[in-house]
Amino acid sequence: MKSERNHLDRTDLNILRQLQGNGRMSNVELSQSVNLSPAPCLVRVKKLEKEGFISGYSAELDALKLGLGLLAYVEITLNRTTPDIFEKFKTSIQDIDEIEDCHMVAGGFDYLLKVRCRDMEDYRRILGEKIAAISGISQTHTYVVMEQVKTGRTIKI
Repeated sequence: MKSERNHLDRTDLNILRQLQGNGRMSNVELSQSVNLSPAPCLVRVKKLEKEGFISGYSAELDALKLGLGLLAYVEITLNRTTPDIFEKFKTSIQDIDEIEDCHMVAGGFDYLLKVRCRDMEDYRRILGEKIAAISGISQTHTYVVMEQVKTGRTIKI
């Protein structure tokens, strides 16, 4: 698969870097930071949004202040690796709000989940009532995070 990045110029890449660092910056601030006048800058941002390079804007929230002090990663092994089991799992996982991320992986297990919740009691409830209730799971392994050393959602451009 060829990268779509090839048709982005230095100004487009700079716009993406600036917005990734501060998605709340005004168009005037953005245009000044990338040395472009406001109207062409806005046209470029709209084009980057339309082409999917910018998929949305959000706020970073402090999980601890929100009472969500437990972060765990969960390995999921399915009992069979067939297309229908994969689809059922992917559909079921969408309804579990505590799962921040779910990735299908290659290796010794099938999926890796990132789960954020209040505490161990809350996690045990989520694992027992929500995750383990998904048909097709044969095994789970949980790794509780003791310290977040590096976090972030920025992509190196």
